[in-house]
This record gives sequence, structure tokens and C-alpha cells, in this order.
Amino acid sequence: MKLVSPKPKKHLFFFLLLFSVQGLYAALPSDSTLIYKIKAIAEGIRKKEAPDKRTDIFQLDVQGENNPVLELETTLPLAAEQFKKELLQAGLGTAVQVKILPDAQELKGAVYGVVRISVSNNRKNPEHAAEMVTQMILGTPVQILKKQKGYALVRSPDRYISWVDNAALAEMNQNDFEAWKKADKLVYTEDYGSAYTSPDVKSLRVSDLVKGDIVRLLEKQKGFYKIAYPDGRTAYIPLACAQDYKSWVSRPNPDAQQILSTAKTLLGTPYLWGGTSMKGVDCSGFTKTSYFLNGIILPRDASQQALVGEAVDIYQADTVNLDKCLKNLKAGDLLFFAAAKGKRPDPKITHTAIYMGDGEFIQSAGMVRINSMVPGAPGYADFESRTLVSARRMLNSIGKAQITRIDQHEFYTITKP
Repeated sequence: MKLVSPKPKKHLFFFLLLFSVQGLYAALPSDSTLIYKIKAIAEGIRKKEAPDKRTDIFQLDVQGENNPVLELETTLPLAAEQFKKELLQAGLGTAVQVKILPDAQELKGAVYGVVRISVSNNRKNPEHAAEMVTQMILGTPVQILKKQKGYALVRSPDRYISWVDNAALAEMNQNDFEAWKKADKLVYTEDYGSAYTSPDVKSLRVSDLVKGDIVRLLEKQKGFYKIAYPDGRTAYIPLACAQDYKSWVSRPNPDAQQILSTAKTLLGTPYLWGGTSMKGVDCSGFTKTSYFLNGIILPRDASQQALVGEAVDIYQADTVNLDKCLKNLKAGDLLFFAAAKGKRPDPKITHTAIYMGDGEFIQSAGMVRINSMVPGAPGYADFESRTLVSARRMLNSIGKAQITRIDQHEFYTITKP
């Protein structure tokens, strides 16, 4: 029998060809790989230039895969330029549509605003059902970043970014904003009160007011100040209920007793998540308000406050030590707590309070109350004592990073030509 060699089968040839083509494509960057590289560059810049999403925006949106369209929204123009530069250096010369906030053209020049109601409730997202993250009081100046669905994304003087109902703001262009800053103003000094349609407390109410609200002064009339709101409405408040704004903001830096005196006026005020006013305060809203009513602007959240000021040593052999606390802490210092202390190597700051002296501190927890870190003392707070992780001294750092006098803050001071 003659042996015949088998003929090569066609499907084997096509298999080898397919294998070669697949190998070629495997060596080239796929669409998903391209997008991954682009997003990795963006994330690296965000972590460096905008690590805290509460104070700056660096948000990249990628549309499509074959020829991705990159849309970058940011409050940091230099970071946007760095992103484009790094894309080119990586050989990823994809076009980037950059939107710098605030967008003056889109906002028609109205890039500033002043709160026009006694207390605004600011939210995480532009909707009424969204989480309340902070508040702003009447007269607070803000930078408007953009508008959406009846809300404005604003940056308040503490640099905190949040959404507020458009109805809460008097929107202003640069000239109007400067005029507001130059105007004679008053600060409301009662805890709570009302403004009236005429110089008579029996007349109709124009609005409620809380301590720290700022209004424009028009004139005195029959034992009342005639005032104007940022939106132009006028009203009357009793002379005893307000103080000249310039005198109020030009006071010397506060001492510990002034901070504590203000803090005590909030005793019994209910805890309110996102609250920073006399109507309700969360823990950092309480510390922030106690300082603001003495002319000092602190960062909004506890984890942000824990990064500023002067560190106070409360540790002995890597453990918070009561004796060290009693020795080194001073009245007015801020205490910081982490609920996950002992459970994680680097627990997140979740609470803050103001130290009063002799182991006592005042905090907003359920309501504003006084407690102690000394076992056996009246008001001893076991949980806070076990979760204390750090302390910072603010009063020695006024004028330094993010601990700012109101009269030295750009949102409140007149812009030089």
C-alpha cells in the first residue's frame, strides 16, 4: 500500500492567520486601555491639586470609546493645563473640552451672590431631598460656580462647595458685589428675632433673623434701624438688636473666654446634621459658629478643622494620656475624635469639641452640652474620652492658613483696583 501524506487543511491556515492578527491587536492599546490611561492621569492630578472635593472641583467625564470625548470641569485652571500637558507627554493627544468654574459667560456675569434669607440650607446635590451638608446665614457672600435645576453651586467663605436654592441668593455681578461690600452694614446680635415692615414690633414681619446675620444700614428711625436686605427689600429692627458691622469685624482677635462665652449661648441647641447656625448645629458647625461669631472663619468640617492650627501634644508613648491632656490643653483648643479609633490604623475624624479647661469640653452631640474627659467627674463622657485622637490650637494661628479674620477675607473686603 502506498502511503500518501495528508494535504494541509484550509481551516488550519485561517487559524494561524487569526492567531497572528489577535496577537497584533493584543500588542496595541485597546479603547478601554486608552480610557484607563486617561482617567489615571486625571486622577493623579486630582489627588495632588484637588484632594478635597469639598473645596475644589476637578471632574473628568469621558464620552465614547473609539474616539473618546473628554470633558473636564474644574475650579483650577492650572490643573486643567497640567492635564492637557500630561496627555500630550503620554502620547494621548486627545482633545479636551475644559469648563473653568465659575463660567462668567454662562452666568451672565453674576458670579457672586449674598444670602438673602436668615439661614439657607445647603445640600450635597441640587435637589430638596438631598443631604444637607452646611448652612449659610443672611449676608454671607459667596462665589457662584454654576447653576442647575433651580440651584446654584456656591463656594462660601470657608471654601466649602455646596448647592443652595436660587431663591436663597441675591445674585450679583462684580460691581454690585463691590457695592454691597462697601455699604454701611449692621450685624444682628440677638440669638433670634424679627425684622418688621415699619418701626413697630407689632407690624408685619418681613423675615426672621438669627445672630450673625448681616444687613445693610439705611438710617435710624424712632428707635429702630431701617435696613436693606441684599435683594433690596427693606425692614426695621430695634436699635438694641444690632451692632455696627465695621466695629464688629474690627475687634481684636478673640481670647479663649470670648470663644467659650459664645459657645455657652448655644447650650441646649439641638444637634442638626449640616447645621451651622443658631437654629441647629452639628459638631463642627458648633465649633465653627463659636469662632465665626467672634470674627474668625474656620474650615467647615471636623476633618478639615483637624488639619489647621497648631498641634497640641496629648500623647504619651503613642497613647492619648489624660495627664498630658490636662497639662497641655488650653481653653479654646479644639478636640478631635474618631469613632473607629482602635479598629483602623488611621481612623477618620468624625467629631470635634471645644476644650474648656480642667478636663471639661463643650460639644454638639444630641444637643450642645458640657462634658468631661475625667473619669468620675460630673458629665464624664466615656465614648468621647476613648475616641479622642488629636487637639489643635486655633487662637495662636489666626491669620494663618484657613483661620481667617472676617475683615481680612477676600469675600468680605473691598477689592483693590
